Amino acid sequence: MEQGGSGEGGFTPPNKIRVGGLAAHMYFFRRKWAAETVISTRLRKSEKRKMRKRRAKEIKRGQKEKRIRRRKERRGRHKKRISVRKIRATDLENQDIMGAFLDKPKMEKHNAQGQGNGLRYGLSSMQGWRVEMEDAHTAVIGLPSGLETWSFFAVYDGHAGSQVAKYCCEHLLDHITNNQDFKGSAGAPSVENVKNGIRTGFLEIDEHMRVMSEKKHGADRSGSTAVGVLISPQHTYFINCGDSRGLLCRNRKVYFFTQDHKPSNPLEKERIQNAGGSVMIQRVNGSLAVSRALGDFDYKCVHGKGPTEQLVSPEPEVHDIERSEEDDQFIILACDGIWDVMGNEELCDFVRSRLEVTDDLEKVCNEVVDTCLYKGSRDNMSVILICFPNAPKVSPEAVKKEEELDKYLESRVEEIIKKQGDGVPDLVHVMRTLASENIPSLPPGGELASKRNVIEAVYNRLNPYKNDDTDSTSTDDMW
Repeated sequence: MEQGGSGEGGFTPPNKIRVGGLAAHMYFFRRKWAAETVISTRLRKSEKRKMRKRRAKEIKRGQKEKRIRRRKERRGRHKKRISVRKIRATDLENQDIMGAFLDKPKMEKHNAQGQGNGLRYGLSSMQGWRVEMEDAHTAVIGLPSGLETWSFFAVYDGHAGSQVAKYCCEHLLDHITNNQDFKGSAGAPSVENVKNGIRTGFLEIDEHMRVMSEKKHGADRSGSTAVGVLISPQHTYFINCGDSRGLLCRNRKVYFFTQDHKPSNPLEKERIQNAGGSVMIQRVNGSLAVSRALGDFDYKCVHGKGPTEQLVSPEPEVHDIERSEEDDQFIILACDGIWDVMGNEELCDFVRSRLEVTDDLEKVCNEVVDTCLYKGSRDNMSVILICFPNAPKVSPEAVKKEEELDKYLESRVEEIIKKQGDGVPDLVHVMRTLASENIPSLPPGGELASKRNVIEAVYNRLNPYKNDDTDSTSTDDMW
């Protein structure tokens, strides 16, 4: 036997006897196999770790993409809801609330005036751009049942039809003055009797109309706001249910005005939510733009709730104000078609300026509705003006300024037309040119819009063959 020499790869196992080289070969093979096993195990473990990391990254990437996809879907659904709401709001505005529009506004007016009990009144109502006239009004001087020194005025702004407004115009006063809460004990009713009687009268007429509607199998779905004043020798009672508005001008300033009942008002919203409803796009359940009204019985059917706890309440707000013979000047009652384009102070200033140039209250009311039309109102318009003895009187100085203003506007219209040269400019161009100028002595609150009739009359006189395609009554793009 020989001592083993170098094995494969130069490896010589120590203290081993080589038997034909087989033992050395087997020993080396086992060692090599063990080393390769260790290496492959480590490689597999490393590969597994890499695979786990890749899988974790892929899972995270997938989760992130899923979150992004869900976020985009939510945004898409949100945008779709907003779009649907906007479309719905537009549809409601054009149909249920505002009604469909005419191609041209109907400017024919219903007028009335009267006097008594130390009061003078005038009123004007105009259909305007609406397809239907849904407004109504009441003017009564001298009430029955021993109340000859009392007077009542009201404006009713109907929506989704005119039935409720018309019925209230004819019967609301009777429901107020004939209930026991109003009559009280013997003698003239007290302030609390009057306030309670007005509230009871509103609830009674609303319930009466509901019964009539049910007998017709729910045929009438219309509703109406109401704003009015009950004037006694000592007090003025302002009554409001909805978003029509009344104001009192005292000492040449707005002394009092009623608050509009809108669904977004905190107290109104709380009542609506307590009745199981919601306020969306500033409307009751996304549909009705007022939170108090007579009629609208689809919004008054919540079981377990009283009449004043429904989605839409028929309960009016009543404010009593002691009369001041020295300071009280006039009261304005108007539907929201007026207030949409003129604020309280604006309308008060405008009416006061008109009373200084004319004592014709019908004419003043006509100027109010015309000015609001030219300012952009698209609704029916109704206004009642009630003047106390201390209302503004016609002033020769104011009349002179008014005449000078009209002459100035006439001359400016002529200059603008002559400056055009070839062809006659349209009325829109004339109005825009005048609107860009600083014209002194324009009526406060009405501004240039209140002089549209004067400007148009001069324009038509100088351009008798004007193109009928340019309708002078249109207010679109006028300013």
